Amino acid sequence: MKIIETFLGDCLLLEPAVFADERGHFFESFNESRFNSLLGKEVRFVQDNQSHSTRGVLRGLHFQRGAHAQAKLVRVLRGEVLDVAVDLRPDSPAFGEHFSVVLSAENKLQLFIPRGFAHGFAVLSREAEFFYKCDNYYHRESEGSILYSDPELGIDWGIDPAGLIVSAKDRESGTFAEFRHSL
Repeated sequence: MKIIETFLGDCLLLEPAVFADERGHFFESFNESRFNSLLGKEVRFVQDNQSHSTRGVLRGLHFQRGAHAQAKLVRVLRGEVLDVAVDLRPDSPAFGEHFSVVLSAENKLQLFIPRGFAHGFAVLSREAEFFYKCDNYYHRESEGSILYSDPELGIDWGIDPAGLIVSAKDRESGTFAEFRHSL
């Protein structure tokens, strides 16, 4: 597995070594020992989540606060998404900046999103099966979200806004400015 650094510091792309032959392909999608060695720190995942969505579905930008913050290792099992991480760490030089990458079943890339980030994705293919590991359990009282269309963040989701399918909860999220003022 190869690590590709992003400008958001600890937010990292992981590219697996894929072994292909006439039968198909094989790759190791996760090995805790190798993963922690590559990161240079220990991350222990405790929860796996999976979602199925159709083209235009946007989920995000979600995060958990305080002791219930979550690091995530995300990938796509089927289809293609635009995956986005927003740095919410107030002491970070990249505070308020975002990184986006296309994750797909074809490219097999994974994105490691450390604690202190908001995360979301938009489905670019007809359907997508999205899978992620979390290093902390879901805690409803600690969840938060930032409006996916916040003009201050200026995220281009790769889909015409009129074609986005967004939950009522995500449409009612607060702005990045409201998050910043709550710190």
